[in-house]
Amino acid sequence: MMHDYDRFAALFTDDGVWRIPEAGIELRGRAAIRANVERMQGAWECFVQTTHPGPIALTGDTASGRAYVHEFGRLRDGRSHTNYAVYHDRYRRVGAGWRFAERVYEITYLDSTPLAGTGRRLNPPGVDGRGLDWHDTEPISSVNQMVQ
Repeated sequence: MMHDYDRFAALFTDDGVWRIPEAGIELRGRAAIRANVERMQGAWECFVQTTHPGPIALTGDTASGRAYVHEFGRLRDGRSHTNYAVYHDRYRRVGAGWRFAERVYEITYLDSTPLAGTGRRLNPPGVDGRGLDWHDTEPISSVNQMVQ
């Protein structure tokens, strides 16, 4: 969501793999992961992902785990998606710490009903020193009314 593609790619080992079988996507290595996450994020007008950690089984310098995901957003072509998914992860400890050796994204629920709300995209990190500026400056009316 922060559009920090280098940081995203750095979460993977040099030979890391990111798979999204339902979309026919298999990316190998940080360069491919970085390029494709930027391309995929560019297709979204608005995108929100929340990830919730699940169990992790540790075995020396390797581990496996799951993370539960809820995503929603509207693509630039007008289509909308709301989905729940599970990441099936394999981790490896490297010199810089723990990294993803493999992430496999499994969609468990998908709804393409058009989203009725309004959304915004966050600017990339560093725009205001914290990555918290909005691309546009007009408040969302319902949020603005709630804070007043």
